[in-house]
Amino acid sequence: MPPRPRLPRVVLVALFLTLSGAALEAQDFERGLSAARAGDFPTALAEWLPLAEQGDVLAQYNLGLMYGNGDGVPQDQAAAAKWLHLAADQGHALAQFNLGLRYAQGNGVPQDHAEAAKWYRLAAEVGDASAQINLGVMYGIGQGVPQDYAESAKWTRLAAEQGVALAQFNLGQGYSHGKGVPQDHTEAAKWYRLASEQGDAVAQITLGAMYAMGQGVPQDYVEAAKWTRLAAEQGHALAQYSLGLKYAIGQGVPQDYVAAVKWFRLAAEQGDALAQSNLGWMYAKGEGVPMNYGAAHMWSNIASANGDQEAANLRDAVAKQMSQDDISKAQRMASTCLSSGYQDCGG
Repeated sequence: MPPRPRLPRVVLVALFLTLSGAALEAQDFERGLSAARAGDFPTALAEWLPLAEQGDVLAQYNLGLMYGNGDGVPQDQAAAAKWLHLAADQGHALAQFNLGLRYAQGNGVPQDHAEAAKWYRLAAEVGDASAQINLGVMYGIGQGVPQDYAESAKWTRLAAEQGVALAQFNLGQGYSHGKGVPQDHTEAAKWYRLASEQGDAVAQITLGAMYAMGQGVPQDYVEAAKWTRLAAEQGHALAQYSLGLKYAIGQGVPQDYVAAVKWFRLAAEQGDALAQSNLGWMYAKGEGVPMNYGAAHMWSNIASANGDQEAANLRDAVAKQMSQDDISKAQRMASTCLSSGYQDCGG
């Protein structure tokens, strides 16, 4: 089954104390660094604030992080942006990236996507992979810059070549759809594989689908099941549904209705309507579980409520085999299941 469309993802990088590889000559800075590493942020502040006011770029950057996190100071996003701006103006790439992120989110500064793109570009040009990914996304959707798929692919490739899984997946998407690069399913599979090997669940299920279809790779149902399982084991609902389907029909794995029910249930409890409908069928036919019209009615009713039109047909067919009391009970079960966020779904 082909993967669902996936929107570009913007990387959100946690703010934490990080130093560039530059040599640290100021003894005061090193004392502040030692204090910060020990969790003594008031001492770090006392050492770094005078340095930052004198223009020390590393002190400015780290003060920005401290104010952003509220480490040793009251959390103050405007103050964080101020110090990051000073460091960014001196060419500090991590400060430039984090400042771009703040403009993209409107965090401590007015939201301004053009300004975000400006700072991402400066960091991207000196090799910051996160900035390269975000700039690629912005060109892909035309946010803060004119939409330009070729520019998007250019910046995404630079991050992908640094081994960033998200960028590798996004570059694979570019090759799959021919956006900014020639459409090339073999090249797409190459980048999906690189991201998959790093554990990217969406890349794994996408690669699995390509093996199932023989698109860009030889058709191989066993390989398809292998990559789908890796995504399913990470909790990816579509992968769980797809793996359940493979067990139900014996595609790339031995036919095993019990295993099919297991994976359908995991996806169903995440709200996947197709998995819910299939789980209803398994209960209706007694495959992998004891036959249970009440459970079949419940899951097909939930699937119908979630937009699966075929599930309504199953619900109505099952209802003909049930008493009115049993139907009412199944309806209550469905209501409880939905209202509990799939935490209380009975059988």
